[in-house]
Amino acid sequence: MRQSYRIIPIYTADVSGVCSALYELGGMTVMHDPSGCNSTYNTHDELRWYDQDSLIFISGLTEIDAIMGNDQKFIDDVEHAAKQLHPKFIALAGSPIPFMNGTDFPAIAHVIEAETGIPTFSVSTNGMNDYVYGAGIALEEIAKRFVKDSEKQDQKDSTSKAVNLLGVTPLDFGPQENVEILKQNLRKCGWEVMSSWAMGDDLETLQRSAQADVNLVVSAVGLRAAKILWKTYKIPYVIGTPNEWLTEDICNALELAVTKKENQKAVYLQKRMPKEAKITLIGEPVTMGSLAAGIEKHYGHSTRVLCPLKECKALIGEKDKVVLGEEAMEEELKNAKIIVADPLYKPICPKNSTFYELAHVAFSGRIYF
Repeated sequence: MRQSYRIIPIYTADVSGVCSALYELGGMTVMHDPSGCNSTYNTHDELRWYDQDSLIFISGLTEIDAIMGNDQKFIDDVEHAAKQLHPKFIALAGSPIPFMNGTDFPAIAHVIEAETGIPTFSVSTNGMNDYVYGAGIALEEIAKRFVKDSEKQDQKDSTSKAVNLLGVTPLDFGPQENVEILKQNLRKCGWEVMSSWAMGDDLETLQRSAQADVNLVVSAVGLRAAKILWKTYKIPYVIGTPNEWLTEDICNALELAVTKKENQKAVYLQKRMPKEAKITLIGEPVTMGSLAAGIEKHYGHSTRVLCPLKECKALIGEKDKVVLGEEAMEEELKNAKIIVADPLYKPICPKNSTFYELAHVAFSGRIYF
């Protein structure tokens, strides 16, 4: 039963990650599912649900349509809604049932785009991966399809230094004011944030991203988009979250990336303390890794990060570890003395440990926000 969860919740699923990443971009996101994925998303995973409108839909897949493979009803419903609402794009996200049925989402997206003239793409989710996978692919598709060549745009002020923030969603950063703090930290070092992928900016702003000098991947969600922008436009990227203790190091890395025109190693993995960790942090590898590096730099205490998310092994250090599953995490924590994590981790932590609460929307939802 190593894959079962008795006490702690699981992380936000890939389908919700897609919706979160695309929420503010003016498109229409359609989850192909009977209903469960939508209720989970809007009830637990989305801080903006009651304050900001977005075209998030569920297809209402029925048992008979699933059994008979009636994709035409899905296509007709999406096209009908799109013709009434005029979204800037349409994103189709899968769930467990169409995944098991082998629904051909790329073909459906092609049909819808041909018949409506609205850019349409599919995101290969199935409800069985975490949010980093879904949100990452969603932003990757935006980078592939909507970013315009900077040569065809009005050029920015050549004296300014511009950076794109990639991987910004409420699932990792909470409310908008937290994102503004990151921007302020960068501005203090002379950097202007051109776009934020994808909180606080619209699709038109993201389309101008190729004008930036460099990209900053602030969470694992943004890495796929960074690789596309590097491959297509040769915009180098740096990995790290500009918290108050690490901003200077990150800005130095940004300068180096622009000067050398090449990608830089994750800032938070450089100059880490080699001795045994005194403090254990649990969560997304870039944000928690940056916090861990900041703690070592500011307080001089050795740290380690336990990452409970898939596809993140390349983003952790030698002392850090990817830990999947409740039993594995409980085992890994049994000798931990000081723990920094979401409050819902506390029941599986040792009774004699010191626990510092740091809420993570992708884990505990809206409980603490």
